[in-house]
Amino acid sequence: MRKCIIVASVRQITNPPNPYNQYSAEYVGEPPPTKLEVFEETATRKMITKAFTSDWEGGWRYTVNCYRGCVHGCTYCFARQYHEYLGYGAGTDFETKIVVKTNAPQILRQELKKTRDKMPHLDFSFATDPYIPLEASYELTRKCLEVCVDFRVPVAVITKSPLVTRDIDLLKKLEKVSVFFSLPFLTKERSNPFEPYTPVPEARFRAMCEVADAGIAVGIGIAPVIPGYNESDIPGLLERAKECGAKRAFMSMLHLDTDSIEAYFVQKMNERLSPTAVSKIINTMKRERGGTLRHRTYKERMTGKTEQWEVTQKLFDFHARRLGFKQHEVPAEAEKAAEPMQQRLF
Repeated sequence: MRKCIIVASVRQITNPPNPYNQYSAEYVGEPPPTKLEVFEETATRKMITKAFTSDWEGGWRYTVNCYRGCVHGCTYCFARQYHEYLGYGAGTDFETKIVVKTNAPQILRQELKKTRDKMPHLDFSFATDPYIPLEASYELTRKCLEVCVDFRVPVAVITKSPLVTRDIDLLKKLEKVSVFFSLPFLTKERSNPFEPYTPVPEARFRAMCEVADAGIAVGIGIAPVIPGYNESDIPGLLERAKECGAKRAFMSMLHLDTDSIEAYFVQKMNERLSPTAVSKIINTMKRERGGTLRHRTYKERMTGKTEQWEVTQKLFDFHARRLGFKQHEVPAEAEKAAEPMQQRLF
């Protein structure tokens, strides 16, 4: 069952023209803001999803997503395609039509009662940031963390939001926990064209310091690296993260998996970057990907490993080793439990 709550939000509308609109209007300056629609949904089956990602050593992750859609509006987000499964669009709809799974903690508790002995770890999250602004009032991620404390499940959090600091008290109760901050750009100016509604990088670094000072393991995820744009940010990002107490780091290259994501990504680049910058990014990507913005083969798409990836990985590895970072890795018990978990859960 789903109900809709509409709240105010400042976000421009970006949808194809409606042929049934008889009249049009011109606005002076910025277009009018659209509305943020919040759909409350009751999950009926499961909260734990087994997902493959090339960014995670071992490949498989067990994830919990309390929300669908994300107000952060990152133009490169691979999860935009999942909104199309709901009948929405991968553009503005993904950013303004947010589905909230109101009973997520209850469903997670029911699942862990049956699967805890085979559960190697849980990640918050995969398709949507677990700390979008709505989390401040719904507290679904917090309540799910309380469940993880009860079942003593190892947890990893990946977020762009300083809101994670609210839950330091719970994170400290977990026996195995790490918090990774997604930080692909070093400055607000570099970040704005691709993630215009996320907390600025400096706010994320401050949150990283606060979490690390609480004795919780923290790391940085430089994801995505956009060919021809932010490779040069990698050394500075790693150095800043090290100063804030990060011990681990990982990176991944940009993936554009569908026509709709590619179209939206290019559209927003053209709106927010200079023609020279756009040309540099597009030409770099096409040069490494055989004349297309996407990966040429299934293997490249799944691993992200192209010639450009190799060069960028060497840059990342050099500075990560120089600064004493450990590479991101899945605990050994996760790999042992992966196959039985697949059979038992799915």
